[in-house]
Amino acid sequence: MSKLKVGIIGGTGMVGQRFIALLENHPWFQVVSIAASEKSAGKTYVEAVGNRWKMSTPMPENVKNIIVKNATEQVKEICDEVDFVFCAVDMKKDEIKKLEEEYAKNETPVVSNNSAHRWTSDVPMLIPEINADHVKVIDAQRKRLGTKYGFIAVKPNCSIQSYVPALTPLMKYGIKNVVATTYQAISGAGKNFTDWPEMVDNVIPYIGGEEEKSEQEPLKIWGNVNNGEIAKATSPLITTQCIRVPVTDGHLAAVFVSFENKPTKAEILESWKNFKGEPQLLELPSAPKQFVKYFEEDNRPQTKLDRDTENGMGITAGRLREDTLYDYKFVCLSHNTVRGAAGGAVLMAEYLKSQGYINAK
Repeated sequence: MSKLKVGIIGGTGMVGQRFIALLENHPWFQVVSIAASEKSAGKTYVEAVGNRWKMSTPMPENVKNIIVKNATEQVKEICDEVDFVFCAVDMKKDEIKKLEEEYAKNETPVVSNNSAHRWTSDVPMLIPEINADHVKVIDAQRKRLGTKYGFIAVKPNCSIQSYVPALTPLMKYGIKNVVATTYQAISGAGKNFTDWPEMVDNVIPYIGGEEEKSEQEPLKIWGNVNNGEIAKATSPLITTQCIRVPVTDGHLAAVFVSFENKPTKAEILESWKNFKGEPQLLELPSAPKQFVKYFEEDNRPQTKLDRDTENGMGITAGRLREDTLYDYKFVCLSHNTVRGAAGGAVLMAEYLKSQGYINAK
């Protein structure tokens, strides 16, 4: 099978670099085009990134000499050489909306890591194991955009990727209220400790805009498609606090939950163990075999030890116990730049391909 040709829009930033690293040996996709800001355009990728390569693995040889294009000025040229694009640009929200629609209107599917279109009613915001059926809204979106092939699909915020997968198989027990406090890695801000020395030996109890996203985005994921739009769920009630902590990668969440029909601990553990979605059933290349893994040890999951579970695509949970104010409490963990960003978007693209939404031009 010949590989689909991929463009990375915003390829020099941390998430763009993660896309490059993840796609190095991908069985279905091959990076053929990279775009970034005006200051990077015209340089080879290795020149444009310079000493800012932030991945633990070396820059893939096959991308080093790709000439970086201007993400905003060379849209048609990029679209002419790719089958679809991943988008991870650092721009104002309105500018991102306009840019992603421009790529889509040039008949190029856009799989976005950005937040700009997350609340556009006909744009699916996917965690493929949870709400794969939302892809059907793409037909209505194409009508709005006037496209035959082009569309936009987005990945949800990285902060919710630990606790939403853990809560989803428990929805059958009628989740009423959720309290979640997230302890988020500095790579979520696109930084490492060299960039951000102030984070060493420090905790910052605020991440701009993150709590609203963490409380509202799960409701769209748990919503339903009606008349070409995604109607968000009206429950459960979620409240969050989002805290920046001095770790490189991995978002940990401490979760409290109450139910209409309280399950037993054994029922919760069984629900997590058996939780599979379309990616597992289809055996997609990036899909974790065990979506939610539970640790019996009291001191697990740990960010450093467990963020790379299932190549960073698995969710880990632990410390499930009854609570005095809520029914249960537990902790869970996801890799924020793999499952929570580039890896989640790659899995989404794999699912979209499997359903015929992304094809060779």
